[in-house]
This record gives sequence, structure tokens and C-alpha cells, in this order.
Amino acid sequence: MDMNDSQRIEAPRDVVWAALNDTEVLKACIPGCQSITMTSPTEMEAAVVLKIGPVKASFTGKVTLSNIDAPNGYTISGEGQGGVAGHARGGADVRLEADGEATILHYTVKAEVGGKIAQLGSRLIDSTARKLAGEFFEKFAATVGPQPEAAEGEEEKPEDGKSKGKWWKLGKA
Repeated sequence: MDMNDSQRIEAPRDVVWAALNDTEVLKACIPGCQSITMTSPTEMEAAVVLKIGPVKASFTGKVTLSNIDAPNGYTISGEGQGGVAGHARGGADVRLEADGEATILHYTVKAEVGGKIAQLGSRLIDSTARKLAGEFFEKFAATVGPQPEAAEGEEEKPEDGKSKGKWWKLGKA
């Protein structure tokens, strides 16, 4: 399976680069990620639980970073074992492009699966991979980008939970 796309992230390139190398951010954004640990500056170990069609599998594996060109991009590759469900192997070239105050994250992914998962068919696997990539980038952009502020005109509620609304204006002309 091959997939390439890009995602606009409303944050400067150095912030996006730091987040791509932060295991806490990655754990929060990778769908089904149970744990991710940095074992060296270029290697991580991860555990992920995924449901692909009728098959739910726990994968454990190693992830390696190479071709590191901070803060412009890197190549990420990994291999995971899912027991009787099968295995997955793949990689992605990630490139960050500054776009004013935002960053365009470009990626090209190559992946292959084997075992029981491979028997599910390429259309199901491809659609699941696209869905998981979409979920990751949605969460990543929300985590790294600016946090939304209360909309103008929205009233803040104090700690006691009662609104500070303008109730005294009701009924007065």
C-alpha cells in the first residue's frame, strides 16, 4: 500500500518538528497507541491495539528515524508483530514546509501487511490505513496548533458553575 498526502498545521515548523519527536504527543495522537518509548535518539518501541475489519490485534514493534534533517523532515520506518493476526512493516518520508505562521506536513507512506490481516483484502486495509492516518493528523494538528479560545460573547462560568449572565436586563426595555 502506498499513500501520500499533506496536512496544514497551524503552528511554526520548529514547533511541529518538536512535536513529531515528542513521545507524549505521539502517544496521544496515534490511534490505539498504548505506549511509546524512546530507546535512543533515533529509535522507539511502541505498542498499539488496532481493529481492522473483524480483526483486533495488538502490535508491538520498533520504529527507527533516519535521514534526519531537522527541522525539515526525516524518514520513519518500523516493523510490528501482531501475533496470530500477522505483521506490519512500513515507512514514511516526512517533510515539513514553512507556510507563513503555519507548516505544511507532507508525507509519503509505504506499508505491507502479512498474516491473517493480509487476508482481509487490500481495499479494507487501504481504507483503514487512510482512516487511521486521518485520525492521527486531526489529533496532531489539534494538539500542536493553537488552542481555541472562548468565542466572543460567550459567558464564562465561575468555579461555582453558576452563569454570570445579564439576568437583571431581562424584561427591561
